[in-house]
Amino acid sequence: MTKNEKCVPKLGLRSIKTAISTTLCAIIYILINRNPTFACIGAVFGMETNNEHPFKSGSNRLIGTILGGFLGMGLFYLQNQSQNKLIQILYLLVGIILLIFISQYLGYPGAIQGGAVVFYIVMLNTPADQTVTYAINRMIDTAVGVCISILINVVMSRKNMSCVFKNIKE
Repeated sequence: MTKNEKCVPKLGLRSIKTAISTTLCAIIYILINRNPTFACIGAVFGMETNNEHPFKSGSNRLIGTILGGFLGMGLFYLQNQSQNKLIQILYLLVGIILLIFISQYLGYPGAIQGGAVVFYIVMLNTPADQTVTYAINRMIDTAVGVCISILINVVMSRKNMSCVFKNIKE
């Protein structure tokens, strides 16, 4: 093979589990007549490359979701008290710094990424008259996606999958 030729990439177990988790979120949410966007995002963030500790990585994501949601709610309310764009931007800065600090202080640095996503979704996407309901719905949706990823990570762990394929070959 020459340098210019490209191989077709192989899908790994994480890719397959991510596809299954997000599709399962979409199916559930469509069946209950809700938009699956944030549950699917939660499922993507909940999927780990190393599934030896799915509950630790999942708890990081759940804690990040909760922190980002509550910080977003509080700061969104304060942000809307001002019409000054500079003050509104300062709330974004303060919020992300608080999220990083609190996550690290609590011993969950892995919560920062997912928490930041929820924080920015709440801060930048919330209808002004729906602060609490919107934020809580985003936290729930993201948490559902993370929980589905944890479940798929456990069910489809390398250990379980090797047992399944070993039994199929015999």
